[in-house]
Amino acid sequence: MNRRGSIDVAIVGGGVVGAACALSLAALGLQVALVEGRAPARWSADERDLRVYAFAPDNAALLDSLNVWDAVRDARAQPYRRMRVWDAFGGGELAFDADQLGREQLGWIIEHSLLVDRLWAAVATAGIALHCPARVEAMEQDDAGVRLRLDDGTRLDARLAIAADGADSTLRTLAGLAVSMHDYHQRGVVAFVETERPNEATAWQRFLPGGPLAFLPFAEGLSSIVWSLPEQDASRVLALDDPKFNRELTAAFEARLGDVRVVSARAAFPLRRQLAGEYASGRLLLVGDAAHVVHPLAGQGVNLGLRDVARLRDVVAQAQSRRVDWATPHRLARWARECRSENAAAAYAFDGINRLFSNDEMHLTLLRGAALGTAGRLQPLANLFWRRASGL
Repeated sequence: MNRRGSIDVAIVGGGVVGAACALSLAALGLQVALVEGRAPARWSADERDLRVYAFAPDNAALLDSLNVWDAVRDARAQPYRRMRVWDAFGGGELAFDADQLGREQLGWIIEHSLLVDRLWAAVATAGIALHCPARVEAMEQDDAGVRLRLDDGTRLDARLAIAADGADSTLRTLAGLAVSMHDYHQRGVVAFVETERPNEATAWQRFLPGGPLAFLPFAEGLSSIVWSLPEQDASRVLALDDPKFNRELTAAFEARLGDVRVVSARAAFPLRRQLAGEYASGRLLLVGDAAHVVHPLAGQGVNLGLRDVARLRDVVAQAQSRRVDWATPHRLARWARECRSENAAAAYAFDGINRLFSNDEMHLTLLRGAALGTAGRLQPLANLFWRRASGL
């Protein structure tokens, strides 16, 4: 094997969370290696990535600290200023408005491929050792550190390994860390659509018995949809021709923006809740989807992962400022407990919302409309909900 010298951190997984983690720790002066199985395709303004995120202000600040945010925002990031949430069975509406919250915007709608593209451009100039294409075949660890064997024969010795390699994490499996998983038996149907009326820089979400339907503003008159449906219904709507799909989607959205017309391919992904029992095992840490997968109804998946990174960066920076070891077991364990507690609370909150709204039981339909209306009328409560979701 080709052995490399010992480094501080080896990060496996070069997606949004893994690349941001590599940049965050390298910015603190740590020696970082990033391992990724496949180089991402370059982002193109001529194409639209069906996978989009409702990106929160705290994570925009994280990317700004890495000198990446301007490159993302200037390429194609659609700010949204309002959010409207209502239930198919009536009742009140929950509304958020940037003006009432003293913000220029609530967040931004951004393509996955754009985020990865700009993060990788920064990785290339940050002094990070990039191993790509490469995959981890074996892992050993002891009190001093972790040793990774890659499929190209390279061996990496690091004080710490970080699994950012997704929901089916290889590192998590090698470490024997268990996960709890709940299958929602739903799929998220995604596409881009044009609407008869402007989307008003507003993120719209209607709760239906089969699951929530979200319209996210991508450009004026153009929206990205995430339609959570039971598996059979998802298969059915994917098989519809465009005119029938347009009619069904328009009706499901209550024609809130007039007639809807699909202008892209359609795709679907399975929905589940998955939580790792532990975020730390010796010298291995889990971040992002390797640690937690949540229902997309609140658009918080990538936001939660980047908050894992921000907390870890703060732990390392605080230790450095005190001139103490940033990688002591108790310090890593505290980070793991705090992140797991925060993410588990979020995951089960989204789970509860999905269970409450994704059914047609009479007593629940009466309760949830009233609950949305109450939250919408109490501005301090609405503000609290939004600040919790935005990380501020």
